Amino acid sequence: MIETNARVLIVGMARSGIAAAKLLLRHGAVPLLNDKKPADAFDHDLDAFLHTPCEFRLGEDPVSLLPECDLVVISPGVPLDSPVVTKAESHVVPLIGELELAFSLLKGRVIAVTGTNGKTTTVSLLGELFANAGQTVHVGGNIGFPLSAIAMESRPGDVVVTEVSSFQLETIRTFRPETAALLNITEDHLNRHTTMDAYTALKKRVFENQTEDDLAVLNYDDTVVRGLSGQLRPKVVWFSRQNAVDNGVCLRDGTVISVINGKQTPVCGADEIRIPGPHNLENAMAAAVIGIAYGVSPEIIRETLRTFAGVEHRIETVRTVRGVTFINDSKGTNVASTLMAVQSMTKPTVIILGGYDKHTDFNVLAAAIAKSDFIHHAVLIGETAEQIAHSLSVNGFHTFTHARDLGNAVYKAADKAAPGGNVLFSPACASFDMFRDYEHRGAVFKEIVDRMTEQT
Repeated sequence: MIETNARVLIVGMARSGIAAAKLLLRHGAVPLLNDKKPADAFDHDLDAFLHTPCEFRLGEDPVSLLPECDLVVISPGVPLDSPVVTKAESHVVPLIGELELAFSLLKGRVIAVTGTNGKTTTVSLLGELFANAGQTVHVGGNIGFPLSAIAMESRPGDVVVTEVSSFQLETIRTFRPETAALLNITEDHLNRHTTMDAYTALKKRVFENQTEDDLAVLNYDDTVVRGLSGQLRPKVVWFSRQNAVDNGVCLRDGTVISVINGKQTPVCGADEIRIPGPHNLENAMAAAVIGIAYGVSPEIIRETLRTFAGVEHRIETVRTVRGVTFINDSKGTNVASTLMAVQSMTKPTVIILGGYDKHTDFNVLAAAIAKSDFIHHAVLIGETAEQIAHSLSVNGFHTFTHARDLGNAVYKAADKAAPGGNVLFSPACASFDMFRDYEHRGAVFKEIVDRMTEQT
């Protein structure tokens, strides 16, 4: 617990930092607000702290503030090799992340969802599922609504569904969800985590403090995830699109079924699930496993899967212009995610690729594009444009063009697209070379498309 009048340095005043400061104030602490940006860069985001005990230490070196502090809370964007992290230990100042702070102060039954892809969709689907079941449910975490904000609202008995990233798992200490789901592990964030072994070890930390009384939900079809099962203390349940399982949810003859203690119960037909693509079938089964474990009826699960329309920026149809459908998949921030989007296309498609360099290998994606029956042209933007061009060429796909920015890319893609076909914006990269985040990038894409006319 946070002691009254404890001085807590918050490093990074994005959404999670602002929520952490409000939570600390609620518990009688004195937050020191720190960010490399000056106060005038925050518009009105910090106005709520003007008449509080908070101290504004914006633009100051956080290392210089360590002697004044009892605790340091860092945002997920602060890497572990940053000076404030490495120096906190030498100053004997405890350091945690916003996730750990929020968990220590929230109430309710915590369900954590992690994995390289599918987190936001699965978390959002679970929120709708529990709401349909009449539960009081809070949805947040890495999805955009910080867990610290939920901690100020949650009550005993509430269901708290939180998306958890590898960045957040770097700084946990006591974080213990009663249910933790690991959806998949594919290459991502190697610019920060360096190796796949390190990245996998971080994802595994979501189970670190669980006991035999807790639940681990694992993707049987992901060999890396499946290989972790023997190392975990909690009870393991599976979801699988490709294999039969003896405890969990799987697909049999086109029907999603629940298997518990040998008893098979149909949940819904795979063709009834509204969100498209095989990856979303897996996300739906992961949500179904958790729903069943929490006593939600198969009827409610089925109806939720039939009606859930998906999340913004993930294979989201924007509009059709001159017979061409524009699809926003800005949440395609890595190769595996964009690969799923590519596999979901069933019409001739022009794809827009490129963005911030996360030290990614694009060859697997390039090979899939080259073999695709539907991707016939690519428009490349951002820092990674040349890398992607090279990977496409090596794999025999030569129908691509470069664009100077996203607006230019959208119009070039529209020119290459045929009526009845698609323009798919699925960058396979992070957004930070041109945008604040994938949400900002997706919003700009939609604004560009919305401005297009039938005569464009």
